[in-house]
Amino acid sequence: MFTFLGCQDIIEVELPTEEPRLVIDGIIRINDMSQPLVSVKIRASLSSSFFDSVQPAELQGITLTNTDTNEVIHLKEEVSGSGIYVEIWALAHLIEGNLELNIRHNDQVYLARTKFVPTVPIDSVRQGTTTLFGDDETEILVSFTDNAERDDFYLFDFNFGEYLVTEDEFYQGQQFEFSFFYDKNLKDGRELQISLLGIDETFFNYMNQLIIQSGPDTGPFSTPVTTVRGNIVNITDTDGANKNNFALGYFAVCQTFSRTITIKK
Repeated sequence: MFTFLGCQDIIEVELPTEEPRLVIDGIIRINDMSQPLVSVKIRASLSSSFFDSVQPAELQGITLTNTDTNEVIHLKEEVSGSGIYVEIWALAHLIEGNLELNIRHNDQVYLARTKFVPTVPIDSVRQGTTTLFGDDETEILVSFTDNAERDDFYLFDFNFGEYLVTEDEFYQGQQFEFSFFYDKNLKDGRELQISLLGIDETFFNYMNQLIIQSGPDTGPFSTPVTTVRGNIVNITDTDGANKNNFALGYFAVCQTFSRTITIKK
């Protein structure tokens, strides 16, 4: 009779950790320019270590101000403990003038500034037949026509946390079509919503860095070389003591156009 003994070694992996940091999802999408009122929604959470879940953040106060007209709204938590802060505001206050987001959290004051950025509609969305590396991929072809009167930066939202940024340097005033490949095995009949957001150059650079750092070369145990800073600044002190106590995330007001497509296999 033979006895087989199994040995099991416990390997302890030291994961990168840091103190929880305030995270603000302040991207306000303007989907319908014909409506006089807009629902403003800001999500606040705390960053976490690798195995911990993301926790909503309880703010001491959050206001949005149009500094050109001095119109102010105080956002309120939608549901207690949700970390989602909402209010209804006039469309004109969001799209005309300069905007300031003021946040108070743990006796720290954070400030972000932005302006409304327009964009162009999506001309068409259709399913392609090309693949890059395997049969599980799904090709989507998107076309839109750039506005020749201005320099535009675009952010595409393809669902599943997948984004793409582009600028009109090489196709200004022209129709532009490109392919996006989903590496997921999308099922027949799956409906996707693809959105196009207007962004400024600073937001473009921020999203470009995020996309690069979250790419395939960055594994779950990897730490980015630098933390990508958004436009939310800690203004509690002026002597620089809180220069590293900034919030993650971004504040922007973006005109948005969307189209849906149903996947066919």
